[in-house]
Amino acid sequence: MSYEDILYEVEEPNAIITLNRPDRLNSFRGRTIGELLDAFRRAWADPKVACVIFTGAGDRAFCAGGDQKEYAEHGSYGTSENGLWELEELQTTMRNIPKPVIAAVNGVAIGGGHVLHVICDVTIAAEHARFGQAGPKVASFDAGFGTAYLARVLGEKRAREIWFFCRQYDAETALSWGLVNKIVPREDLLAEAKRWGHETAALSPTAIKFLKASFNADSDQIVGTGKLAFAGLEAFADSPEAHEGHESFVEKRPADFSRFR
Repeated sequence: MSYEDILYEVEEPNAIITLNRPDRLNSFRGRTIGELLDAFRRAWADPKVACVIFTGAGDRAFCAGGDQKEYAEHGSYGTSENGLWELEELQTTMRNIPKPVIAAVNGVAIGGGHVLHVICDVTIAAEHARFGQAGPKVASFDAGFGTAYLARVLGEKRAREIWFFCRQYDAETALSWGLVNKIVPREDLLAEAKRWGHETAALSPTAIKFLKASFNADSDQIVGTGKLAFAGLEAFADSPEAHEGHESFVEKRPADFSRFR
């Protein structure tokens, strides 16, 4: 597969996957998801790769979630080359790849981008990184890993705060909550992630594989809930309420959801 929306390189022992849509704050469309899925599978199959580093181009954004401009222009986020919307498959692959996945958060991790960093095994954040949800602002949600797994990471109260109020949180707050593992200056971010990759490369790959499967086992039941949630979101996407959310974002005005309450 040729990549338009991402970059993929192997700098042993690390595979570096970079969202490369800085003009859209590294937000994703259907093609982006398909390319990410292909890249993670390449890293999975490559015996030279011990660790995957997942980051974004530039220093404004790791990922701002689904591309709202794409949705406004085309009525959807589009599909992968095979005609499918594969966000669930991407989330599951990131969890199941038997190698550590490090999110190197180089700016905002918002909405679906926030979910992606949470799914990663560890997160290293630049000092200027910001975290939060935006789904209810644009009449969207991730009621699978985006909610249930976040609650396991942070606890119910903080996870509900993130989703119900759509606030943004700085890196220091995220660190104190256990949402990130380490904060570094922005210029040191990728180098620090690579150092962590070199550390894990010195360890037994079979032990790492079993450990990751064990960590995942307790929350794998979220997959079923996630499938129900994404099916509901697909049906909801054509509703007037969802259209109000997308249109207000593109028009840069507050959404008016009052008539739907």
